[in-house]
Amino acid sequence: MKRRVFLLLAAVACGIAPFSLEAQNADVARWEQRARNVTIIRDDWGIPHVYGRTDADAVFGVMYAQAEDDFNRVESNYIVAMGRAAEAEGERAIFTDLRMKLFITPDSLKAMYARSPQWLKALMDAYADGLNFYLYKNPQVKPKVITRFEPWMALSFSEGSIGGDIERVSVPRLRAFYDTRPAPRGEEDEALSIYEEPRGSNGFAIAPKNSKNNRALLLINPHTSFFFRAEAQMVSEEGLNAYGAITWGQFFIYQGFNDRAGWMHTSSSVDNIDEYFETIIERDGKRFYRYGNEERPVIEQMVSVPYRTANGMATRRFTVYRTHHGPIVRAEGDKWIAVRLMEEPLKALQQSYLRTKARNLGEFRKTMDLHTNSSNNTIFADAEGNIAYFHANFVPRRDTSFDWTRPVEGSNPATEWKGVHGIDETPLVVNPATGWLYNTNNWPYSAAGESSPKRTDYPRYVDAGSENPRGLHAIRVLKDKKDFDIASLRNAAYDTYLTAFEVLLPPLIRDYDAAPASHPLKSRLAEQIAVLRSWDYRWSEGSVPTALAIYWADDLQQHVARSASQARMSSYDYAIQRASADERLQALSRASDSLASQFGRWQTPWGEINRFQRLTGDIVHTFNDAAPSIPVGFPSARWGSLASFGARPYPNTKKWYGTSGNSFVAVVEFGRDSVRAIAVTAGGQSGDPKSKHFNDQARRYSTGDLRPVYFYRPQLAGHIEREYRPGER
Repeated sequence: MKRRVFLLLAAVACGIAPFSLEAQNADVARWEQRARNVTIIRDDWGIPHVYGRTDADAVFGVMYAQAEDDFNRVESNYIVAMGRAAEAEGERAIFTDLRMKLFITPDSLKAMYARSPQWLKALMDAYADGLNFYLYKNPQVKPKVITRFEPWMALSFSEGSIGGDIERVSVPRLRAFYDTRPAPRGEEDEALSIYEEPRGSNGFAIAPKNSKNNRALLLINPHTSFFFRAEAQMVSEEGLNAYGAITWGQFFIYQGFNDRAGWMHTSSSVDNIDEYFETIIERDGKRFYRYGNEERPVIEQMVSVPYRTANGMATRRFTVYRTHHGPIVRAEGDKWIAVRLMEEPLKALQQSYLRTKARNLGEFRKTMDLHTNSSNNTIFADAEGNIAYFHANFVPRRDTSFDWTRPVEGSNPATEWKGVHGIDETPLVVNPATGWLYNTNNWPYSAAGESSPKRTDYPRYVDAGSENPRGLHAIRVLKDKKDFDIASLRNAAYDTYLTAFEVLLPPLIRDYDAAPASHPLKSRLAEQIAVLRSWDYRWSEGSVPTALAIYWADDLQQHVARSASQARMSSYDYAIQRASADERLQALSRASDSLASQFGRWQTPWGEINRFQRLTGDIVHTFNDAAPSIPVGFPSARWGSLASFGARPYPNTKKWYGTSGNSFVAVVEFGRDSVRAIAVTAGGQSGDPKSKHFNDQARRYSTGDLRPVYFYRPQLAGHIEREYRPGER
């Protein structure tokens, strides 16, 4: 009876018409029947290997397993994706929600669900059933907002990237346009911290001719905020057998491999989101916008944003505007700015799932024809020996006479998109002569050394990025090596060289050498310069020059940030090209003082500063110098480290704690008849601090000691912690 009451209350809380008791009983019967078709095996790291008769069974099981591991993160991702964060977080999230609601509405998602192909409907049904069955079986779990999941909700979070396209819209600017009230205290500034970790990932692919065992190899190395994804395996009797990183709340492996092929997404620098100046005309109390010789009516909609208060729920209502280009998101002078981006959640969800079943290059390329993997480049390898680089999968065709990095004139029909570029019309590398390829969120024009695409062959908007220090590092470890295997590719992924300091440090040392003996810092910095002069630019836990160099470079960039902004340069480039000798030397002096003040001496090993710590299951981390933590040798990707650890000090800490960077690392070797892999996840599989799998991978993570992946069921023998069906205790 209690469970029936729970279901009734859940429906009411969600604003869903209550089901009859007969319908509720039918739900439970369906869930329990589905559960009998599913087996979950937890290995000795707590990772779920989910086996089902059908793909939908596997989806049901993996959603149940995710909820067991961290229902909070599952629910939180959908709260954000559906624009319902303010219902949990209060007023400060209102405009984040409004931004989402400009693009996503329940009615539109329900309509998409209704017209979905039957196979996809079955998966969405199983997704919702798996989560609802978990809540039914665990009434002690109290959702913050979503007490009943509906199948259409899967379409609100269909692609898997950590920073989706919609997040490119500025919340403060959106607020400035739609609101006259002062911002609530605590709203974050959009200005980037000097500690901001580059978003993205690393992907490497090695052709059989460059491998020791004549097999293709793949490095999967997403750089995201920690604990954004978990590990899982999904297997069915309908041909599904995928393993890898799964974003909390999604029912497909986002970055991973099956028994014949693997894929790794890296954030792209493609320019595929455009802004339009709209000329607004007001007449007779109505608004129009100019388009060619026409005056078209501005579309007005009322959007409601519920939010939590100390006294219960309240609602803000906004009249929002859009043109055929997209929603209005801000203003510049007397012009309104509309934003246009890919809005294809139904196709995106299909592509995200279908690629997990692609078993060779041809099948994988066919999934790319859906053109909805909008924000990512993709590195691919398969058991047939193919390797490939696919550029961002959604690139609108545009008139190259316009500068698409800035808003264009919306009244000019020439600024319309003219379809989407085909795969062959954007940078593409298949089986390069070099025998290797990579991406590190840099441009595609060095992806395979001399076999790379040529920049002059493509419109500028195809890629708005450049080379980066990680890209230079990747080339360094990949070129001219012909004997890669799992171990050596793992070593390449953790190579300790810091390419950025090849460029940053020599000017400092020249400035010091050129300074006269009478310079006030000449003797004071003699030891520091000697340490940096003899440094091999390699990080380690025990490295003093790593700590000194990073403190110096951070300080220098912070002090030139304003000048760099005025010069429209990054602080990094400005520090290299325009910083004065005095600025460089003074920064080293301040860095030395900071180290001495915080740690007792400037000669502090890097591992005493750079730490991994996981104390709670909270999504926003808390840190404490007095609590246990683990040293990490690899630093931020800003310095060209391939292994990335985005750490910084916090108001109450002296040590630096990481929250992003390497989150999942896997190295995969594709044999002719089997696949082999090693992997590690930041912290552990569970979000529960009481679980032994909350932090059991932390030491391996900090040293890059990847563990074997149990891909085939016989490999699990001797490594099974628990085997059960969803709902069993």
